[in-house]
Amino acid sequence: MHATVRCPNPECAAVFDIAVERLGRNVYCVACGRRMSAKRHDVESALRARSASAGSGSDGWATRRLPIEALLDDVRSLWNVGSMFRSADACAVARLLLCGITGTPPRREIAKTALGADEVVAWTYHADAAEALDDAIARGLTPVALESTPRAVALAEIVWPARTLLVVGNEVDGVSPRLLDRCGLYAAIPMRGAKESLNVAVAFGIAAYVAATALAARSAHG
Repeated sequence: MHATVRCPNPECAAVFDIAVERLGRNVYCVACGRRMSAKRHDVESALRARSASAGSGSDGWATRRLPIEALLDDVRSLWNVGSMFRSADACAVARLLLCGITGTPPRREIAKTALGADEVVAWTYHADAAEALDDAIARGLTPVALESTPRAVALAEIVWPARTLLVVGNEVDGVSPRLLDRCGLYAAIPMRGAKESLNVAVAFGIAAYVAATALAARSAHG
C-alpha cells in the first residue's frame, strides 16, 4: 500500500507516493531532496488549488484543459520528460502521471526542454505505475497504450475514449507487459523509414496532438 505526500518546500511542492508505513516518519523529497515529515496529502484538492491559482492568469489555461491524462512509466531521460511537458501543455493535457524512474520537476534538464510548461501542467508522482493506472481507471479514464503490438491500431484510426489516459513507456523497453495487460486499446504510429520507432517524446507529442484534436472536435460538436 502507498500513501501520497507533498513536499513542504514552496519552491518544489512535488507530490509523490511512499509506502504507507512511512507516514509520520522522515523521508526525502524525490524532486528536491528536502528532508520532510511524511504526512498524507489530498491530491485532488491540491490539483484543484493549483488549477485555480494558475487559472488567474490572462491565458486561462486551467479552463482549457481537455479530458486527457498521460501516464509516463520509467521515462529515463529528463530532457524527454521536459519535452513531454511542453507537448502536454500544447495539447491541453490535464495531468501527467510520472511513474517509476520518470524524473519530476524541478530539475534543470526538465526545465530546459519544458520551457515553463512544467509550471502549468498538473502532475503527480507514483512509485508504482500499475497502481497509478488502476487508480486512473477507477476515476473513469480509459487507457490507450502507445505501443506497437499485434493488437495495435494505427493512430489515425483510434476512436479516442471520452476520458483518455495515454500510456507511454520506457525509451528502450516501451510499455511494460503488466501495464499492457491492463489496457483495452493500443495505438501505433506506422513507420515509413528504416527505423521501427520514434523517440518517445516525439511519439508522445504526435499521439497527444491526435487525441486532443479528436476530443476537441467532439466537444465542439456537442
